[in-house]
Amino acid sequence: MVRIGYTMMTEQAGPRELVEHVVGAEEAGFDFSVISDHYFPWLRAQGHSSYAWSVLGAAAQATSRIPLMTYVTCPVRRYHPAVVAQKAATVQLLSEGRFRLGLGAGENLNEHVVGGGWPPVDVRHEMLEEAVEIIRALFGGEHVTHHGRHYQVESAKLWDVPEQPPP
Repeated sequence: MVRIGYTMMTEQAGPRELVEHVVGAEEAGFDFSVISDHYFPWLRAQGHSSYAWSVLGAAAQATSRIPLMTYVTCPVRRYHPAVVAQKAATVQLLSEGRFRLGLGAGENLNEHVVGGGWPPVDVRHEMLEEAVEIIRALFGGEHVTHHGRHYQVESAKLWDVPEQPPP
């Protein structure tokens, strides 16, 4: 079955306009909407770079049917996995279960801004695997302590946990 989605390109429109676009996509009957999670636009001429997670929260409140998803959120450098879990839980609650969390190992264009170098792909894949373990554990609703190869988590807990974690 073919499903048609709408992309909220954070590089090509400001945050209010992106929310207006997703409302229009829902009204037009699109099956889902995804959002890019970039710190920089791909090209300077695109001229935008709003924070995807704020836009998702606003979109969740402005729409009622359309599923929402991140294309690739990278829990490797710019976002710690515990923070990604908290953001995803919040959007899942705001959207009443319509959120899907897209994760990946990212690219240097958007992740280098916090410093610390850019690991090779095999290391990023290890980091992504460990990050997913942490995120899943936090969706269990209990305190999580994790001392791994790439991440440390000290007694973290999601206080607002959705009934169903985002797929």
